[in-house]
Amino acid sequence: MLLTGPLDAFERFRDHLLTGASAGLEHFLADDGVVETPFAPPGAPRRIEGRAAFAASMVPQREAVRALVTFTDVRDVVVHETADPRVAVVEYEVEGVRVADGLRAAAPFAVVVRVDDGRITLWREYQDPAAMALLIT
Repeated sequence: MLLTGPLDAFERFRDHLLTGASAGLEHFLADDGVVETPFAPPGAPRRIEGRAAFAASMVPQREAVRALVTFTDVRDVVVHETADPRVAVVEYEVEGVRVADGLRAAAPFAVVVRVDDGRITLWREYQDPAAMALLIT
C-alpha cells in the first residue's frame, strides 16, 4: 500500500481512527520511519524508530484505547502545504466518547507528515495529553 503523499497519509490515518476501515499507521510507515510525540505524557515514548518498533509498541496501546473510547469525528482540519511536496502540516481536532459512561470530549492535534517513496518517513504528532487523558482514564 503506497501513499500518494502526506495528505493521503493523513486521510488514511483519519479513516482508520474513525472506522478501522483502512490499515493503521504501521502499514504505511517506512521500515526506518520515525514517529515522534514531543509532548507525550511521562512514561510514554517520545520517539519510535522503525516500523517494527512502532507496531510492537503502539498497536497494543491503540487496541487498549479502542476498548475505552469510540472516536466519532476528526474535525476542523486545516492543511498547511509546505515548499516541499513530501511534507505537510495538518491541524485537527479529534472527538471521542468514553465507552464506560458516554463522556464526550475533544482534543486538538497537529501533525507534521513526510512521505518518501510512498511510505511515511516522519509522523511528528503534537497533542494535548490532558485532553486525551480525560477520555481514557
